[in-house]
This record gives sequence, C-alpha cells and structure tokens, in this order.
Amino acid sequence: MLNFDIQNHRPLREIVYEELKLQILTGKIAPGTRMMEVELAEDMGVSRTPIREAIRKLEKEGLVIIEPRRGAYASQISTEDMVEILEVRQNMEGLAAFIAASKMKPEQLKCIEQAEEEYNRAVETGSTADMIYYDSQFHKLIVEASNNKTLLQLIEPLQEMALRFRYLYYDDFKRAENMPHEHQVIIDAIAQGNAEAAKEAADTHIKKLKELVMTEGV
Repeated sequence: MLNFDIQNHRPLREIVYEELKLQILTGKIAPGTRMMEVELAEDMGVSRTPIREAIRKLEKEGLVIIEPRRGAYASQISTEDMVEILEVRQNMEGLAAFIAASKMKPEQLKCIEQAEEEYNRAVETGSTADMIYYDSQFHKLIVEASNNKTLLQLIEPLQEMALRFRYLYYDDFKRAENMPHEHQVIIDAIAQGNAEAAKEAADTHIKKLKELVMTEGV
C-alpha cells in the first residue's frame, strides 16, 4: 500500500502513475503480466479510477499494451527494442559527454566520481541493486553535466527505458566486468576537457553493450 502521508501534497493520479511505472521499469511487474485494475487498486489502497488513468498514460509511453476484450498487459521487451534504445543513447550520450567536457562544473565532476566509486564498490560486492542504481546515476549525472536543458529533456525518457533493460542485463554479472574501466575512461576524458575523447569513450561504452546484446540477446 502506498504511503500517502509523505506525499499528500501531490495529486493521487500522479503518485499512482509513478508507482506503477516504477514497478514496470524495475521488473516488479514483469513483461507480459496482466494488469488487473481491481488487484492493483487493492494493493495500493486506492480506487480503480487513478489506476485506470495511470494504465492509459503508460500505454502512451509504450510500457503497457491494452488489448480489446483482453485487458492491459505490461509490454514485452525484445532484443530489437533494446538495440534501438542503445543506438539512440550511443549518439546522444556521446554528445552529452562531448559538451560536458567543456561546460561541466567542478562540483558536477565530483558527483560523477562519487557515483563511480559507489558503482565500483557494488561490482566488488556483487550487489546487483546498487550496480543498477549507480550505473543509472553515473549516466544521468554526465548528461546533467552538459548543462544543456534541451539535451537533458531528450535523453531523460531514454534513460528511463534503459532502467528497465538494466534489470535484465545485470542479471548476467559478466556484463558488469568491464564497466568500471569504461566508466573511468569517460571520466578522465571529461575531467581533462578533451571533448572528442569524451565523446568517443561514451560512444564506445554503449556500443560494446549494444554489440553484446545483439550477440547474446536480452
């Protein structure tokens, strides 16, 4: 059940929508799961109306499929879907790293380095949840360090979709083995103000993941 005491200043439909979205992105609601309004409403302690509104909104975002006379289902994830997302991320995050190399503020670099330290610690301890969280933070912080609002707005929905994929590819730990080194190459290039090297490092990082996905599938 949702905790409304700490969120009572926000519209109920917004709270329900964000909770359902998070459950789909993190795999708590698995791909192909039927989303029963009555059950979801009971679980969250709300009426069916905000659940229905949330499902319709999630359908527009591609996270839910509504089939006539069958109901709503969490959308499936295919290798093709993941490759398409990574193709776009490869270009846009490369651009973000390129811009960040010249526009990043010192405190932003510190935040990126801290996120990477936590990520490396998660890899060492084998904490999948922390790997997913700090990997997401690492990429998000680099985009923010570009200090380009337009780019941030364009990449944000892509990074949300990437969160869903992370819960799949981090299920196979070997996919994280080379991440710390690849992340560090990106950080070093940005810190040195080498825009071309930063772009190439970010591009290569995501390209390797894309190639792995194409070879092994989701």
